[in-house]
Amino acid sequence: MTEQMAFIRLKLVQNVHNDNIGGLSGMQRTTKRKYLIGGIIVSSALVAFGMTKMKPEPPKKERVEIDMLVDVLELETITANFAVRSQGTVQPRTETILSAEISGTITSISSQFIAGGVFDKNEVLMRIDPTNYTVALEKAQALVRQRQIEYDGAAKLRQSGYRAEAELASAAAALASAKAESVRANRDLERTYIRLPYEGMVRAKEVDLGRFVNPGTRLGVVFATDFAEVRLPLTDLDLSVVDLPDPSEITRSGGAPGPAVTLSAVQRGRLTEWGAQIVRSEGVVDEQSRVTYAVARVVDPYRLHNDGTPLPMGSFVTASIDGSTVDGIIRVPRSALRGSDQLIFVDDDSRLRIRNIQFSRSDADYVYVTDGAVAGDRIVVTALETPVNGTKVRTDEDDESGISQLATADEGD
Repeated sequence: MTEQMAFIRLKLVQNVHNDNIGGLSGMQRTTKRKYLIGGIIVSSALVAFGMTKMKPEPPKKERVEIDMLVDVLELETITANFAVRSQGTVQPRTETILSAEISGTITSISSQFIAGGVFDKNEVLMRIDPTNYTVALEKAQALVRQRQIEYDGAAKLRQSGYRAEAELASAAAALASAKAESVRANRDLERTYIRLPYEGMVRAKEVDLGRFVNPGTRLGVVFATDFAEVRLPLTDLDLSVVDLPDPSEITRSGGAPGPAVTLSAVQRGRLTEWGAQIVRSEGVVDEQSRVTYAVARVVDPYRLHNDGTPLPMGSFVTASIDGSTVDGIIRVPRSALRGSDQLIFVDDDSRLRIRNIQFSRSDADYVYVTDGAVAGDRIVVTALETPVNGTKVRTDEDDESGISQLATADEGD
C-alpha cells in the first residue's frame, strides 16, 4: 500500500513537470496544482483507512467477578466466670451520736476527742462534773445502811413475836427503795464518764471544755472502726449470677458468708484495691430504681491492726462481685454485634445471613449468647457498612483457586 501511494505521488510530480515544460499558462498550472493537492489528501486518507482496517482486533478477556473477602470467627462454647460490677459509698457499720444523759459542766476532754481522733474501747472521751452525783451516791449508800439496820431489827422482833408481819414488810420495802436509789445514784455518777463500748474514730466534735450540758445535748459523732459496709445496687439480671445469702442464713452477727468482692478506688493518683465480702442483702426491692441492695463488709478498713492502705469512710468505690460459673455458653466479641441484637453469619454456601440473637449478659468486650447461635456457626467480624442477606463472600478458609487462575492468566498476557 505504501508503494502504491509513492507511485501515485511520482506520477503526479511528473505530470506537473511535463506541464511546466509544455508551456501551460499560469491559470492552468494553478488549477492543476489544486487538483493535485486534493488528490494527495484523498489518497492519504484512503491509505490510512485501509491500514486501520488491516490491523488485527485485540484478544477479548472474560470478566471475572471477585467476591468480597471477610474475616470470620467460628463460635464455640466456653465456661464463663461472671463478675458483676457495681458501686457504692463506704459507710461505718456502727455510728453513734453522743448525747449527754445528765446535766453538768464538762470538766475534761480527751486529746483523742477531735475530728479524726482514734480512741480505744471504753476510753474516757470527756467528763462531766461529778460532784453532785458523788454526793447523791454517798447519801443513797448511807440511807441503804440505815434501812438495812431497821429491817434487821424488825426481822428479829418479828421472830420474837413483838412485831406484826406488816411492819416487817414495810421495813423490807424501805430497804429495797433505798437500794434502788443507790443504784440510780451510782448510774448517774457513771454517766459523768463519756465512753463507748467499741474502738472507733471521731467524726465530729460539738462541745468543748466548760460547756454546761443538759440531758439530750449533742456532744459529737463517732463510729466504730472494726468494720465498714458498702451498699451495692444489683439489678434483676445481676441477681441471676450472684448467690446472695438468704435471710434465714443471717446469723446473730448480722451476716452470712457470701460472694467475695474486690473494691477499688483511686487514692493519691493510684488505683488501690481492698478485699470485702457480701454478708447480706437488704431483702427488699427499691420501689423507684427497682434494684436490690447487697451489703459488702470490709474488715478493719483503717488498717489499725493490719498492714495495707486505709479505706476512709465516705469513699466512693467500684465493686467487682464474684458471680456464678456458667457452662456451655457462647461468647461473642461485642465489636461483631450489629445494632443491639444482630449478628452476621456466613452459611455453608459462603453467603451472608443476618439473624437476631438473645444474650444473658454483656460487658465492655463480649456478649454472652443464649439463643440464636450455636457452636460451629461462623460470624463476620469484619465491619460491613450495608450487608445484604444472600451476598456472596469469601473467607480465608474458602477455595480461592479461581482467583489464582485469574492471576496466572493476567501474568500470561
